[in-house]
Amino acid sequence: MEEDIPQKKDEEIVKLVQSGETEAFGNLINRYEDKIKRYARKFLSDSEDINDVLQDIFIKAYKNIQSFDIKRRFSPWFYRIAHNELINNLKKKNAKTLPLFDLDVFLPQYSHKDNLEQQIDQKGTQKNINNCLDKLEFKYREPIILYYFENLNYKEIADVIQIPVSTVGVRIKRAKNIMKSILNKTGYIHE
Repeated sequence: MEEDIPQKKDEEIVKLVQSGETEAFGNLINRYEDKIKRYARKFLSDSEDINDVLQDIFIKAYKNIQSFDIKRRFSPWFYRIAHNELINNLKKKNAKTLPLFDLDVFLPQYSHKDNLEQQIDQKGTQKNINNCLDKLEFKYREPIILYYFENLNYKEIADVIQIPVSTVGVRIKRAKNIMKSILNKTGYIHE
């Protein structure tokens, strides 16, 4: 039975953990460690900080797993915990601005959702997209990260950030317009 666990859905694994099979939580760690590490890199630059926060995220998820409603999707619940821990870490450091993002993972996911990058020359793309994201207010940057980097839908983003779904859509649209305007001014795209 233990060899079947990796094929189970997240919510099925959570149910096993809730029923006392605590070792099944390791499967969730294996499934989410790289995703959450990638997400954390968009907030923190120090790998030691990332590893510490990552550990805190998994500990908090484990401690609160009994409160998870298995009728819901696990990933938005888990990203909410990660979001809170990352924001708390930034507050502790009194960070006023977020560091530039590592976009190695961004463009492949970005390309299937919007044709903006089709107009961007591949040379210098990462630098220019980083520049755009760096200029976005945090309230616009965060939904973009969750949508394009983490592939969450609007409803899931609303759950993570705790804002209305319509606000998620507005913020993503505004962020894309701001980014498009910045890229247009730099000459990397032409409308």
